[in-house]
Amino acid sequence: MSKTAFVFPGQGAQAVGMGKDIYEAHEGARAVFEQADAALGFALSDMIFNGPDDALKQTANTQPALLTVSVALLKALQDKGLTADYVAGHSLGEYSALVAAGALSFEDAVKTVRARGQFMEAAVPGGQGAMAATLGAEREALAALCASVSSEGEAYAVELANINCPGQIVVSGAAAGVQAVVERGKEAGAKRVIPLEVSGPFHSSLMKPAADKLAGVLESVAISDAAVPVVANVTARPVSAASDIKKLLVEQVYSPVLWEDSVKYLIEQGVDTFVEIGSGTVLAGLIKKIDKSVKIISVNSLESLSNVEV
Repeated sequence: MSKTAFVFPGQGAQAVGMGKDIYEAHEGARAVFEQADAALGFALSDMIFNGPDDALKQTANTQPALLTVSVALLKALQDKGLTADYVAGHSLGEYSALVAAGALSFEDAVKTVRARGQFMEAAVPGGQGAMAATLGAEREALAALCASVSSEGEAYAVELANINCPGQIVVSGAAAGVQAVVERGKEAGAKRVIPLEVSGPFHSSLMKPAADKLAGVLESVAISDAAVPVVANVTARPVSAASDIKKLLVEQVYSPVLWEDSVKYLIEQGVDTFVEIGSGTVLAGLIKKIDKSVKIISVNSLESLSNVEV
């Protein structure tokens, strides 16, 4: 029997103007944007629709912005009667997935990811951390290279951060460590290593201070058991119990995002249709590289929404 997974993008998918058409055309989606503005106490929707780009790119703004657009599109999809057997999200996208699964209210989610973004930006002073995307390297060989570089001392700490799809792995850590991987990537079979424009070494152990602060915020957030299994970034396995969800959200900040493993797990469970909900088509590209045979639908605009058949 055919199964469907809703998947939600993370940081890097943002673009000024995203979600504007759905805001203008769909009452339920508009209400999501209005709720975000009210919860945060400033006009996030204005920044999403009109920029400036520099402001939208700041992690503390990007995270609530992407969540809001994903949930607005989700609302419009749900109003068409589309449901999922599983949900998952890439890094920040996991919060959109938790809203979709009924584990987290949108209002709590948008306030939490705003704080998460602020904690992640503040965890490591500017210029001391970095991330880079490696293309063509095998996971084991790259992990061995990171271990070799990290053995040179704390200033060279670098680890696998996002295992996105075969041949695309992001590393994260201290700036000198990431630079060493950029220079020595060929040792792990990488064809190219591209430094990323990010404001911190996300999904590395340098993010532990941010995770500790996030744990404090999550203590007062009401998390329910998920109505639909959420495949977690940290484990690439389904999670439903509220206590497990909370624990994994804290670990997620400094742990690798096991996206390739998560998609493979979903396919093993019989998922043959992935619906990417949110800005861009980043996840569709990654899923295609993991398995060409599955159906992928990207819902990122009013037009793409109208093409979805229930």
